[in-house]
Amino acid sequence: MLTSSLTLAVLLVCASATLALHKNTTLNAPRKIGKRCTGEIQSLSDVAAAEECDTIVIGGFTVTAGETFLLNPPDGAQVTLTGELTFGFQNWEGPLMEITGNDITFDGGGHDLNGQGTLYWDGQGINGGVTKPDPLLRINMGGTFSNVQVVNSPGRAVAIGGSSLTVSGVIVNNAAGTAPNSLSGDDPAGANTDGFDVSADDVTITGCTVNNQDDCLAINKGTSITFSNNVCEGIGHGISIGSITSDVTVSGVTISGNTVTGTVNGLRIKTDATATGSIVENVVYENNKVSGITEFGVIIDQSYPDTLGTPGTGVVIENVNFDDSNTVSVESDANAVEVNCGSTSSCTGTWDWSGLSASGGKGSTIKNAPVTGFSA
Repeated sequence: MLTSSLTLAVLLVCASATLALHKNTTLNAPRKIGKRCTGEIQSLSDVAAAEECDTIVIGGFTVTAGETFLLNPPDGAQVTLTGELTFGFQNWEGPLMEITGNDITFDGGGHDLNGQGTLYWDGQGINGGVTKPDPLLRINMGGTFSNVQVVNSPGRAVAIGGSSLTVSGVIVNNAAGTAPNSLSGDDPAGANTDGFDVSADDVTITGCTVNNQDDCLAINKGTSITFSNNVCEGIGHGISIGSITSDVTVSGVTISGNTVTGTVNGLRIKTDATATGSIVENVVYENNKVSGITEFGVIIDQSYPDTLGTPGTGVVIENVNFDDSNTVSVESDANAVEVNCGSTSSCTGTWDWSGLSASGGKGSTIKNAPVTGFSA
């Protein structure tokens, strides 16, 4: 009887250990490990085989119209671009290119991703007119992405959804969209050509240049986001947080050392008037130079999509600070600083703006925000 009990006990222990091992194996699924080889991509038909390798070289070629160049390298892979990628023209939803994976190093070698936006632009952007592939590039990876020129995106240029990512040395060149064309009337041909749209955590964008017709940066949600030492120019809408919709969080944003020149807006936070359950918190602006702005140098507005309309109170904006030295100058018909908060409870916390110097324009107004260190 004793022997049977011991045997049963051992079986139970072994079974429990096997179950625990199975559970741990399930919970800690193996990472995608690449073979020690070099995979070359000269067309979309080469992608699957190249993704087996820990080194991937992408040559210059034309991506088949209506298809996404979807690349999912092994964890830790090195990816290099050695020539221009041109995306074939077709009216479809896109995206044109998407990269996923962990700890990826992507070096574009200064080559172009050419979206042929001039074939799509009609002055209406992605909100009207013909269907335009959007975005040109979706980065859903972690690691580093650098040294690429994104040229003539049909809609948004770069959308970021991956975490633990650093983007550097990227040029978004949609300058050709500033001029009208036969479809846009007197309006710029390009529209909704955002530089970087971010919905991710732990993201740094640094040393990049954007010339476009919409937001240079648009943060839609995410935490620990840094936008530093970048240049925003053209007729874009400057550096933006939002528009913020319902039930999202933006927390821990640093906007530092950027130069914004000749755009419609300079620095902006915009929240939807009807949004609820969202928060924008702990935003720091430091050492930014903003000049030649045609509408608003700094604008924080809770009435989106109206501008300075009736603000909502369902999104909380908390702790917005200007540190060190931020200089903002606007054109004569513009407003230097406008803050349009729905209530003192929807704009709260510490708003120390002693590091902001604003000049030019028709004046400034601050409504329902606890701003200190700056006089409108």
